[in-house]
Amino acid sequence: MAEPAAASETASTLVTGGAGRATILVVEDDAAMRAFLREVLEEEGYTVEAAAGGRTGVERVRQGGVDLVISDVKMPDLDGLDMLREIKAVTPSPHVITITAFGSIDTAIRAVKLGAFDYITKPFDVDQLNLSVQKALAERALRSEVARLRDEVQKSYRLGNLIGRSAAMQEIFALIRRLSGSAASVLVTGASGTGKELVAKAIHFNSRRRDRPFVALNCAAIPDTLLESELFGYKRGAFTDARSDRAGIFLEADGGTIFLDEIAELSPALQAKLLRVLQEGEIRPLGAARSEKVDVRVVAATNKDLESRLADGTFREDLYYRLNVIHIHLPALRDRAEDILPLAEHFLARSTAKAAKEVRGFHETTRKALLVYGWPGNVRELENVVERAVALAEETLVQPGDLPPAVRERRMTAEDDLSAAVARGLTLEELEREYIKRVLAAESGNKTRAAQRLGLDRKTLYRKLEEYAGAGGSPPDGSAEGAR
Repeated sequence: MAEPAAASETASTLVTGGAGRATILVVEDDAAMRAFLREVLEEEGYTVEAAAGGRTGVERVRQGGVDLVISDVKMPDLDGLDMLREIKAVTPSPHVITITAFGSIDTAIRAVKLGAFDYITKPFDVDQLNLSVQKALAERALRSEVARLRDEVQKSYRLGNLIGRSAAMQEIFALIRRLSGSAASVLVTGASGTGKELVAKAIHFNSRRRDRPFVALNCAAIPDTLLESELFGYKRGAFTDARSDRAGIFLEADGGTIFLDEIAELSPALQAKLLRVLQEGEIRPLGAARSEKVDVRVVAATNKDLESRLADGTFREDLYYRLNVIHIHLPALRDRAEDILPLAEHFLARSTAKAAKEVRGFHETTRKALLVYGWPGNVRELENVVERAVALAEETLVQPGDLPPAVRERRMTAEDDLSAAVARGLTLEELEREYIKRVLAAESGNKTRAAQRLGLDRKTLYRKLEEYAGAGGSPPDGSAEGAR
């Protein structure tokens, strides 16, 4: 296959197939070898570019878009190892496979230590080259996917994406921002379903530890006999079934964050061991002769009253204060009614995307039902109710009939009415007008009886009705007169 003699050549052939359109840069000063490598790789379906020297190869990598570099080690203008160092300084850098002459294994090993993915020795067969290329591109694709997923996870827990308009939640978000540069332990309390793990993830992904692991463990879900090995790991032979070493979640999360849910369920023995980890920054796996250092931030959570457990001696006071450096209490959903509709709309968008249904919002009656329900299961219950509603919905708006009976049949109390008014953001004037409207309706439009019920002088009620009419609306009872 004829090849131009220019220092850098581009083969534009794109073959659709198993290779996928990956771009490979061949850096080789020998023109015959350069042509051979390009022809072999193009036959496998790759896009191939070629450079006759190391310096030209580095400049091409800096332009971006190269997935893999295949390079000779011995080149006149820039040694292959020096070229490798410069390529690895580029972000993101492509994988590199080095080609070295037989008998130069030491050089190849040095290349791998400098960051080369693999090396092949001359003479080599085509199958060996193709296998090495496939492995390099597969590994790079896996790394890219992991990085993409990690970025998606981090985006999900950025504070700007967390739902909470209420003053209580805004204060919590502000506290999480202030914790971004800290490694202090955090204790999150609140009723079941309020979102304690969500807060723990927000703490982690908005901190300097965001690129390290976040590991969650429910202390109540694992028998006490197994929990210690889950936390701290074990060595081979530590017990009958310990056939190999196993790292616990503290080592797994080294440099990152551990979320210990239901921390109140820890036994006294495990409380003492966890206290030592927090004090000394080290763990000792079961059966180990010595301890190992770990750097882990602990976020603990419970829906129990830890202070009462301190009083009866079932929870250690010293551990409590180690965990409770920063305390975040999540209020029940019924105590932050302003968040109900924004959360419902968030869950609606997620559920409709999952179900591939055209459900665009909530009917006004449905919105009122959501606002007045007490939500004993908190945010988790709201999410389940919305998912159920989307599954049952037959119209573009969620109807009251799509809600569970307990939600749609809830009778509104005076307290519910006020909570709904707060959630809707009504001003005092708007609330007064709506209340007058309801009293008039209850008295069938009789203004004399309505004034008595409202505790107002009849003239005062008339004046207010005239003000409402003068503001461009009809009287609260919806009629032009209706007075008696």
